[in-house]
Amino acid sequence: MHLDQARKQIRFVIFATLVVILGCPLSAQVVPPIERSGLPIALGGGYASWDVDWAHGRMGGFALWADVHPPHLPHFLDGLDIEIEGRDVNMGQNMRPAGFRQITAGGGFVYHWRHFRNFQPYAKGLKSFGRIDFGECLAQCGTPHPYTYDTRAVYSPGGGFEYRAYRNVWFRADYEYQFWPNLTGNTYLNPQGFTFGAMYDFAHRRPR
Repeated sequence: MHLDQARKQIRFVIFATLVVILGCPLSAQVVPPIERSGLPIALGGGYASWDVDWAHGRMGGFALWADVHPPHLPHFLDGLDIEIEGRDVNMGQNMRPAGFRQITAGGGFVYHWRHFRNFQPYAKGLKSFGRIDFGECLAQCGTPHPYTYDTRAVYSPGGGFEYRAYRNVWFRADYEYQFWPNLTGNTYLNPQGFTFGAMYDFAHRRPR
């Protein structure tokens, strides 16, 4: 995907997030300043529906994440968390060579807009270690070391929202757009997709 197309995709994600935020019902209950007790961490996992940007169609996989709230932040940074995320996309290979797989693991920052009690839009930026298994030899099949996989630093903007289902249990709908630079010589992959899952927030956030 060309760079200008990637920029259009990012602008669309930002615009969609703003629409979600501005479109929240005015009657939603506003949250006063937050008081926390317990561990300042949330753990979650879910199913990923992913466009791997390789041939056609989509693949599935699973993701795990942890959000950690740094202590002693100023009030205007109350929504800032450190996020650690891992994703393994390896299901639905009928459109690709057997054994095709994309794995990312890394971390970065996520900012939640904690204006409502049970609904939290967020934006994030991550840097990950990425590995792609092609499932077949590329370019070097006749050499002693066949080229069947590659690794890269992967950069990922994204966003989504979380909805409180019950007390400390939240549902999450997440979108992520990945940049895999200079892969297989001069190819730039831009996998993207959605992750739907749930998490448990140990922080016991509640209004003061």
